[in-house]
Amino acid sequence: MNITASILYNYTQCPHRVWRDIYGPQEEKIQEPNPFVQLLWDKGVQFEQEVISKTGEFIDLSKGELSDRNLRTMEAMKDGKELIYQGVIKHAQFLGIPDFLKRLEDEKYMPVEIKAGKAYQNGSEEEENKPKKHYAVQLCLYVEILKSLGFAKENIGAIIDIEMNETPYMLDRMMGPRAHKTWWEYYEEVKAEAIALVANDKQNYPANSAVCKLCPWSVSCKKWCNESEDLTNLFYLGRNTRDIIRADLDILTTKDLCGLDIGRAMELKKQNKTILKGIGEGLLRKLIARANVVVNTKKPVLYEKLDLPKVPIELFFDIESDPTQDLVYLHGVYERRADEEKFIYFLAKDNSGQSEKDAWQRFWDYIRTLGEGDYAIYYYSPYEKTTYKKMSKKYFDVISEDEVAQFFASSNAIDLYRIVQAKTDWPLSSYSIKDIATYLGFKWRDENPSGALSIQWYNEYIASKDENILKRIIEYNEDDCKAMVILKDKLVEYSELMEYE
Repeated sequence: MNITASILYNYTQCPHRVWRDIYGPQEEKIQEPNPFVQLLWDKGVQFEQEVISKTGEFIDLSKGELSDRNLRTMEAMKDGKELIYQGVIKHAQFLGIPDFLKRLEDEKYMPVEIKAGKAYQNGSEEEENKPKKHYAVQLCLYVEILKSLGFAKENIGAIIDIEMNETPYMLDRMMGPRAHKTWWEYYEEVKAEAIALVANDKQNYPANSAVCKLCPWSVSCKKWCNESEDLTNLFYLGRNTRDIIRADLDILTTKDLCGLDIGRAMELKKQNKTILKGIGEGLLRKLIARANVVVNTKKPVLYEKLDLPKVPIELFFDIESDPTQDLVYLHGVYERRADEEKFIYFLAKDNSGQSEKDAWQRFWDYIRTLGEGDYAIYYYSPYEKTTYKKMSKKYFDVISEDEVAQFFASSNAIDLYRIVQAKTDWPLSSYSIKDIATYLGFKWRDENPSGALSIQWYNEYIASKDENILKRIIEYNEDDCKAMVILKDKLVEYSELMEYE
């Protein structure tokens, strides 16, 4: 079986998927593509065609059998063609189909990929302009094939991103300021793992993870995790931590973890520095407490009393955005006063920058009608804060970066997720607002509530202007806000009960 860019991509998203795609229970694999994944594919194809339409002369090798395209690609490179589209390159068990093969001044070739996203991933300021892993390994594969065929010398590729910029990927550079390996070294590791998994020389385990939602194996892997009482059923216990605990302590299930002797584990770690690498006593204690909530207590636990602001107005807000367009299209607020509750929303009715800006302007106009100190605003996760910081740079004439920073720095701006993560435990594998609110008895009006599907719905609305689709989006956002009301009230209830215990 050939090692391809898609196999390496799948490994970067989930190390288990490579094995499961070949050897997993095929009857458990979801055959219909996830609607949001389909949307991404369609947008990718659409953007690629847009790039192609604006590209000068090139050799088009996108049609025909792979073997024939491979022969024609070799001939085109030998003939020194300047730009080759969708050529097929192959060496040994490695197969690649770069979007472009671009001829360089030294008569060698560089792979160029078209991506309907940003060339670099979002990160901290010191990691600005950091390549994306799945882009890097894909380019590395193409470069390795080209080098093996004698058509490349340097470990370099490029990405044509959503802004139509051609961004170089220097693959011999370190992965980050604190990294201990280059992108090429990372690729070599990923490649070796993928080869072993494809050959069935190595097997690994599924994991319960946030990235699973869009995977066709999500139901199958979750079933395995539940039946195995796998450690990744515990919130914030990921695949790497699970694998370390399994290997070093022979702890396989959440029930086993409940009975772990921490003193003995720490003594083993003291004797052998390679044991429990990156896992300290504090983390182990948290994980054991969480396991006990899931296995034994089987009900939520609040570890310390809360001191939430007492104000006449409470706002619960949530935004909907489309990262494929770098667009925030809806700001929803559920406003609660002593005598009135209502949902207010600010919508971009088309996907233009002006419409996005107008909706954001209306949101801030509304906030400014409220007396400072008279309201508290609740949200769930840092996403709103991070997104608003970016928008303040984009639309600085609406509100300044300092004003946005002050808004979120206020003691009356509360991230409920931070409270949930730091001060509670739940008998759940996920602490998403949907999982927690559903556990508390809240029900979304939509049968398939999902932020990813909201993006799909919005794109359908833009294309059709169907008001029923718009209604679905707005109701979904309102329910997200109401879910936070349910959670906040329950946290207050738990906190008040602590006074009497």
